[in-house]
Amino acid sequence: MFTKISKLLTLTGLLFGASLACAQDSKALIDVLIQKGILNQDEAAKIQKDLAKSESANDVATSKGKFLQKLTISGRFHIQYAGLSTDIDGTAADPVSTNHFFMRRMYLGAKAELGEGWSGNLNYDFAGSTFDAAFVQWKRSDLFVLDAGFRKVPFGLEEWYTSSSNLRAIERSPGTRFFVEGNNGRRLGAGSYRTGLFLGGKDASGLFYNVALTNPERDESAAGVTSQGSAANNNVAYWGNLGYSGKMEGGTFVVSGSVGFLPDQGGKTLGAGNDLTVYNAFAQFTSGAFDLQLEYFGSKNDKGVSATQDSSSSAWSIQPAYKVGNIEYVARYSYVDSDGRGLTTSDLIRSAPSGGTMNKLSELFVGFNYYFRGNDTKWQLGYIAGESKDTVTGAPAKATVQGVRSMMQLNF
Repeated sequence: MFTKISKLLTLTGLLFGASLACAQDSKALIDVLIQKGILNQDEAAKIQKDLAKSESANDVATSKGKFLQKLTISGRFHIQYAGLSTDIDGTAADPVSTNHFFMRRMYLGAKAELGEGWSGNLNYDFAGSTFDAAFVQWKRSDLFVLDAGFRKVPFGLEEWYTSSSNLRAIERSPGTRFFVEGNNGRRLGAGSYRTGLFLGGKDASGLFYNVALTNPERDESAAGVTSQGSAANNNVAYWGNLGYSGKMEGGTFVVSGSVGFLPDQGGKTLGAGNDLTVYNAFAQFTSGAFDLQLEYFGSKNDKGVSATQDSSSSAWSIQPAYKVGNIEYVARYSYVDSDGRGLTTSDLIRSAPSGGTMNKLSELFVGFNYYFRGNDTKWQLGYIAGESKDTVTGAPAKATVQGVRSMMQLNF
């Protein structure tokens, strides 16, 4: 019969060995000790609980700041393949096709929580050498969350409301790209990344709001986010959003509307007095395995076509998805009307060769997502058929894009 002292000594030695083994080995050892009468059930349960804590603990070195309560590290890997070709009507030589693997995103982020609602957020994309987020947050309550720094403004379903890790059609729609990606004389450069102040919140009923006061220009580079501005952008842009999310019979929904006013950011080329106003509305309905997303963009662009002609570009998209087991089937149709401002296939269909400057573009995406470990590890594959048509002068013309896109995601 073991004495109390010998029992403790035996346990100490055995559990030291168990701490070096995996969880399954530890459980097997404890089961043997119970059978031998060395442990009772209560003692075994307590030891298993302590071992679980030990096995889940990690050594993490921090700055040991006085108020640091929690440090969270996150990351996202997007490895993509694009095989796309563009055919331009009436030309003997089409542009060279895209046939390439590349790192679409490689995010590494950190969030430090300091208590009493204070936190700091940093996310950087090593694949694009760009910032994704860098801001200080003070959360007084669910209704009052204030961010100061660099992040996305509240504009767009795919761009702001949905993380890139949750895009069912791999890339954002041509409409989203036309409205939010950098101004190149065709795209508008509204929405997405800005530096400024952001205030938002949500009440218990599901009503949410967001407002922001930011620099007018979109910029993710180190030089851009540290810039003190110039005569071209020493203004502020204003953003507002109001939405509602809730439950419906058999599912959930969200509806939202946003507006942004960007002084001196309109025109064919940026200039004083060329203001840009953009609008967005979206809805998402989810019921069991089915999901439906609808989105619309509109704009008022002073001198958006020329020094004597404004433009009112618009876009819309519809995306249904249905999941069966680990496979989710997705389709999306998008349409963009530049209203004379101009667009190219390379502007709006990522990685596609340019088909020349046209006035309108449509895109159909059909594909599927396979979820290996939920959304954290998934493979996506889809077929793309796009068409740009009509030159900005109104003359008939057409360019078509066809091909496949695939992406592997690891999210942590």
